[in-house]
Amino acid sequence: MTLLVFDLDFTLWDAGGTWCDHTRPPYRLHNGSVYDMDNSHIRLYPDVLQILDELHEREIPLAIASKTTAPDWARELLDLFNIRHYFHYEEIYPGNKTRHFNQLHSKSNVAFEDMIFFDDEYPNIRDVGALGVNAVHVRNGICKKMVLAPLGLL
Repeated sequence: MTLLVFDLDFTLWDAGGTWCDHTRPPYRLHNGSVYDMDNSHIRLYPDVLQILDELHEREIPLAIASKTTAPDWARELLDLFNIRHYFHYEEIYPGNKTRHFNQLHSKSNVAFEDMIFFDDEYPNIRDVGALGVNAVHVRNGICKKMVLAPLGLL
């Protein structure tokens, strides 16, 4: 079994050009878009919903590994985007991503070698890759080819 693990900021969404812990709640949903108090537009990258639907249909387990200092805000955004239900595991708290992955391994019983991790920050890719995880460096959010091709789904 393969576990796909996603970072949040600049991987699944763009929080108005910054990280979600630099936004200003309360958030509001308006015409399908999410905004913070400063009217910054927080948006999913274009392929995210299609990717999550495809993986869900194929019953591929998914997880989140985010080191945000505002985990409640991240969870609220997941709920506002109505995507939280796709994820079987959530590791959302400050700290090194290796801690997140040790927890994911413990909870899922999936070997590091059977995990694929998507993140925009190279230090996280390096640290998690050293555990044996297949770590994919993301630029400008995930896309279908990046996520589905390694699984043979394209």
